[in-house]
Amino acid sequence: MNAFKISLTSLDGLAIVILNMFKQDLKGDSMTESSMIVIAYSVYIFISVNLTIWVARTLHKRGAIFLVDAFNGNSELAASVNHLLVVGFYLINIGFVFLALKSSAEIANPRAAIEMLADKLGIVLLTLGGMHFFNLFIFSRIRTRAQNRRAWQPPVAPNAMLNVTPPPPMPAR
Repeated sequence: MNAFKISLTSLDGLAIVILNMFKQDLKGDSMTESSMIVIAYSVYIFISVNLTIWVARTLHKRGAIFLVDAFNGNSELAASVNHLLVVGFYLINIGFVFLALKSSAEIANPRAAIEMLADKLGIVLLTLGGMHFFNLFIFSRIRTRAQNRRAWQPPVAPNAMLNVTPPPPMPAR
């Protein structure tokens, strides 16, 4: 969480640098559409990538215990799977963030920029949440299967024979 806070506090400096890169219109007080779209895209990428990193770190840290249990205490296998999941999570989500970058919305004022940014971030957050629930579903199935295997034991050792004697006959009435 601290990395996320640090990233958000550095947003002010980033915004100043980005804003200083663009000249204002000849009218004096409004920015051009191209400068607003660049700022909106920059903020979108910054927030989306930081959210993806924060969610991935949280899932990696908190999911480790769950994976160890799902893999019958094999912590080495759980750590390996956890790392591979995080890499896949980064690839899919950051790839999605960049694919969803393109927008045909006209950014004529700051309100339009904020609305476009909110739409794009909402889609990213829904995607992150959907991937999280999909991962939980898959690993809960793996964990349930592992628990069922642990709970099931054969009633007799595989190489033993069960000596069953029939019950005595019932007396006739």
